[in-house]
Amino acid sequence: MPIALASSNPIDAIKAGVADVSIRPVAVDETFDLRTYSHFDATGATGTEFRKLSTDGKPTLSIRAILGNETRLKALGKLVSERGVVFFRDAVISPEEQKELAQELGRLGGKPAESTLHVHPLTRESSELGDEITMISHKYVLDEKFGRKDTFLSQRPFGASLWHSDITFEPVPADYTTLQIRTLPPVGGDTLWASAYEAYDRLSPALQKFLESLTATHVGQGFIDISRTTGEKLRQNRGHPENSGDSLSAIHPVIRTNPVTGWKGLFVNRGFTKRINELNKHESDRLLEFLFEHIAANHDLQARFRWEENNLAIWDNRSVFHAATYDLDDLDRVGTRSVGVGEKPYFDPKSVSRRTALAQAATASA
Repeated sequence: MPIALASSNPIDAIKAGVADVSIRPVAVDETFDLRTYSHFDATGATGTEFRKLSTDGKPTLSIRAILGNETRLKALGKLVSERGVVFFRDAVISPEEQKELAQELGRLGGKPAESTLHVHPLTRESSELGDEITMISHKYVLDEKFGRKDTFLSQRPFGASLWHSDITFEPVPADYTTLQIRTLPPVGGDTLWASAYEAYDRLSPALQKFLESLTATHVGQGFIDISRTTGEKLRQNRGHPENSGDSLSAIHPVIRTNPVTGWKGLFVNRGFTKRINELNKHESDRLLEFLFEHIAANHDLQARFRWEENNLAIWDNRSVFHAATYDLDDLDRVGTRSVGVGEKPYFDPKSVSRRTALAQAATASA
């Protein structure tokens, strides 16, 4: 069912457009294999897309064939964690179902019971779609009350400055995010993802080992600044008991182990990472700048997705970074996002890199 946002109030249009959409559970299938459905890998490093129309003779897969089925949801979560981001071209889904999907992927992946869905610190308590859905637009930050001032051509932020992982400023940050763009421009507004696994693998062994010994401080400074400027209080109890307070600051390992795959990934991002704690400021600034450029400048880490009607992206923030494309001028682009809260980041010295794991698997099956 198409969702068109012609209304002056995009929230009203979203509610009207999905009013009759509900989860339709399907029978449990213990032999379910996602890769038996028509799909392709966006790049070698990251991204898998399930087609709306088959081009390879395989059946197509809709998100509605997965919702409500624990076996299929668990398989999807594993694939998302392995590939970083998964796209569905056929995804009629309500914002409420986006919330359930993000929560269930994390729960079935083994996240702690106290981790639920994230409430963004700037989400207004009167938000019409609820605390756990955020509105995504290039014209404002989460809500039209917090308008952006950098939408004009001469003021656009550099694309390299936009790379981030969701809410790494929280002590217990995100696992899975679901996003659907519901007001579509005729062209533009693509989203890019970059693999943290591949970013790690592309580093020299000596630098990998050094980074494994380090931690970094992440701060949501932009949201703190908005709160101070507008007088809007920051929300508390943001999806985990530890995600409270106004500092929006946390310390995480520079190299993180994904608990679903057991693979190592780089875990710093320009949006929120401010300091490597074991180094002096000069050393920290230089090393972080190298790592940020490493993520943004290496196209072989990345996949780019052009949004169409009823498309859905699901990604694992523990192992990918993402960035929107600011090329819309006065066009509208509005989406709904739900973010799951996972576990406290950790580094397991026994974990391996993605390429090492894939090579070991290939050798074992030979």
